[in-house]
Amino acid sequence: MISQLSWKIGGQQGEGVESTDRIFSTALNRLGYYLYGYRHFSSRIKGGHTNNKIRISTHPIRAISDDLDILVAFDQESIDLNAHELRAGGVIVADAKFSPVVPEGVDARLFAVPITAIAEELGTSLMKNMVASGASWALLGLPMEVFNKAVEEEFGRKGQAVVDKNIEAVKRGAEFVLEQAGGPLDEFKLDDADGKQKLFIIGNEAIGLGTIAAGCRLMSAYPITPASEIMEYLIKKLPKFGGTVVQTEDEIAAVTMAIGANYAGVRTMTASAGPGLSLMMEAIGLAGMTETPLVIVDTQRGGPSTGLPTKQEQSDLNAMVYGTHGEIPKVVVAPASIEDCFYDMIEAFNVSEQYQVPVIVMTDLQLSLGKQSCEVLDFDSIQIKRGKLVSDLPATENNELFKRYELTEDGVSPRVIPGEKGGIHHVTGVEHDEVGRPSESAINRKKMMDKRLNKLNSLQFRDAIRVDAPFEEPDLLIIGMGSTGGTIDEARTRLSTDGLTTNHVTVRLIAPFPTEQLTPYLSSAKRVVVLENNATGQLASQIKMHAGFADKIHSLLKYDGNPFLPSEVHKACKELN
Repeated sequence: MISQLSWKIGGQQGEGVESTDRIFSTALNRLGYYLYGYRHFSSRIKGGHTNNKIRISTHPIRAISDDLDILVAFDQESIDLNAHELRAGGVIVADAKFSPVVPEGVDARLFAVPITAIAEELGTSLMKNMVASGASWALLGLPMEVFNKAVEEEFGRKGQAVVDKNIEAVKRGAEFVLEQAGGPLDEFKLDDADGKQKLFIIGNEAIGLGTIAAGCRLMSAYPITPASEIMEYLIKKLPKFGGTVVQTEDEIAAVTMAIGANYAGVRTMTASAGPGLSLMMEAIGLAGMTETPLVIVDTQRGGPSTGLPTKQEQSDLNAMVYGTHGEIPKVVVAPASIEDCFYDMIEAFNVSEQYQVPVIVMTDLQLSLGKQSCEVLDFDSIQIKRGKLVSDLPATENNELFKRYELTEDGVSPRVIPGEKGGIHHVTGVEHDEVGRPSESAINRKKMMDKRLNKLNSLQFRDAIRVDAPFEEPDLLIIGMGSTGGTIDEARTRLSTDGLTTNHVTVRLIAPFPTEQLTPYLSSAKRVVVLENNATGQLASQIKMHAGFADKIHSLLKYDGNPFLPSEVHKACKELN
């Protein structure tokens, strides 16, 4: 019996790889296993190699595995591109239709199953994904009734006849491979799962759920990979809570609509990727100048320009921190888990309204689109904080205008919803005085700039850094952001067997930078490794600029479109000592 296993399915985009993975993983989730998925897909609707990899475990996991136990292949290309990941004695389940061949040097057992032929016998080649998944499920020796239940849920809306056909496809695939193998493979039998209820969702879905829980009732957005799933999720869910999604003509319209709706008192957000964020920059400055709350999600992908729209990267950090012209207060936060994606959206809306600033939630493709297990979310802990949103204003003499941009001790001015009696004021993108009238006075300009820029001095953000620091003076401090945390922890386990002591910090608040919290861990470490998916070390540069310690900081960078593997982090860190 084993405690974890990796399974991958590969083929041409559009031939059922995604649905096979979805049903397979849904059944595993029902059994109570912890799952971590990664999608490798092309930037096209159909055609081009795609594969989905799932890591299955009896304990929590937050990284893809280095190796592979079972590969399900719909074509020879899937074998050629992925077989090198197979561990010695791994298994390939392949469609006999293309006469599969195991590449030279790969120690794997091949099961050639007539996947397409069985599907066609049942009426359509579209069911080959069910034949393939039934075959691989059977090799694991897992209960077929659980898998069949997942099939029923997937196809139930199409009628019982379709469900029965697909269950028959699963059964035929299972029977064929079990006859070849002589029964389930003992070396791949998983220990029983804990059976606890878990969510199994992608980060974008958690962001959407957090958006609703935060009280957002309008999303204005334009579709873009890898952010579109947020929009798609909210299109289905927001109307149930009295909200709506508006697909705008472009990202400029999306962000300005969000600013307008927030000004009117409706919690509103938008989401995009790097190219869309670029188009939003002028409007983000408008939100900063008018002190209008604004929440934006940037799901990072490979750039620049169109770049690698379906691949992993963390290269928008500088754009988020510095992209707007002029100087405004801005908050940039980086979720590091599925749970963070949920809770950080609630915090983002609260902070945006409390401090009247733009808040950018920075994810990356792996966190946004990688499907993972997460604990059941705590809705009872949610608090909605709207800051200095005032009403029932006292009567004023001589029709005085409301001091919307009043110079206050904490830099945050009172805010009203349009139409509030006594709340009339000017709103403009040019510099202005306390009631919003345009002003070019040098004295006023300095006061207003200081007011805006100082308002975040009192900011308290949940887990600005997340720390695992068992050692007072470790050999290595490894720092990461976004989806890299689980990979770093697995590498640390291997480094400990090499006799190296390590601490781990995940930076979650990118701006304003948590210098005070991070400095003690930088100071105590002998060496510091900063791990990030970009070519220029943007997080490392932030650390050096704000905290120093440039002499002990080493960058570990990967920008080929793929996430880090634990083995890569282990090897690079070991070579530093």
